[in-house]
Amino acid sequence: MRRAVTIKHVAAEAGVSLQTVSRVINKGPNVRPAVIERVEAAVAKLGYVPSLAARRMGGNRSFLLMALNDRDRTIEAWTSGQGADWVDQMLMGGMLRCAESGYHMIFELIDTHSAHVEREVQAAISALRPDGLILTPPHSDNPQITGLLVRLGLPFARLCSETPGDGFAISMNEALAAQVAVEHLLDLGHRRIGFITGSDEYAVSAVRREGWRRAHEDRGLPLDPALEGDGDFTFESGERATATLLALAEPPTAILASNDQMALAAQTVAAARGLQVPHDLSIVSFDDTPVVRFSRPPMTAVVQPIAEMTRAAADLLIRATANVDHLPTSVVVPFGLAVRGSSAPPRS
Repeated sequence: MRRAVTIKHVAAEAGVSLQTVSRVINKGPNVRPAVIERVEAAVAKLGYVPSLAARRMGGNRSFLLMALNDRDRTIEAWTSGQGADWVDQMLMGGMLRCAESGYHMIFELIDTHSAHVEREVQAAISALRPDGLILTPPHSDNPQITGLLVRLGLPFARLCSETPGDGFAISMNEALAAQVAVEHLLDLGHRRIGFITGSDEYAVSAVRREGWRRAHEDRGLPLDPALEGDGDFTFESGERATATLLALAEPPTAILASNDQMALAAQTVAAARGLQVPHDLSIVSFDDTPVVRFSRPPMTAVVQPIAEMTRAAADLLIRATANVDHLPTSVVVPFGLAVRGSSAPPRS
């Protein structure tokens, strides 16, 4: 069998040290052009493919980024089979950007409710030695986690976070997205628009609520507090909130739900009461995961650019590790509104 070519073989062929080979592979400084040429010729001759361990020899970089996701909600989404692809989109955006620069992306689940959340994060960092971390909600705004990373001097990016603070904040302007969704319904002629909130653990929940309110204020329309239904991003909470909203003496003619699962719950409750969507009740959702595109009717939804946001986060962390100057502290990625069959003018 042909033996595996290692960095030692390249170093011997080029007549240089292991560290010099690693610096050339990583395009590091302080290597003479003639040496670079010899090393690259040796790599080509031997057909060498650098390993992660070999790349680490050339300096302090590990060429790894680590994304932290909430353990309970991630496992719940995986086991429920409800068609959410948030994690898929997040991984796609980060991994593709990492691949462009020879990086790898590791995905870790951390219990956000744990009394030892700092210890969990510290253990993952110690084991993997990432160059930077991508925090997803609700970790994005967890002061225990962000404070730990600041103390460690480790770069990090906060996905879906508009809260001022350390690290890179990557968002899509959640309030504006909610406002645009409500304005779509207002333009259709709706005047009583219910809103189903998200979990209070997520900072985006309050921001989306503000967008719902702002849309009415900007049009000079009164806002009935009774039109705000309490949700926590689960299907069951969406059912309860919708039932409460439809039981009002003057129920809404449209509902904006803070995620797809609660929007589908609203659709289910409406059907159980003999209401036709969108003619009796228009529904607009957040996220635009695959399941709402195949609902009947297909759901109008705010398109959350998860892959694009994660790509932006990975890009900033990779450039920060390479000591690129003047990086932005925040990035706002454009969202979209996919108008489909679940929204229409109210019945006359």
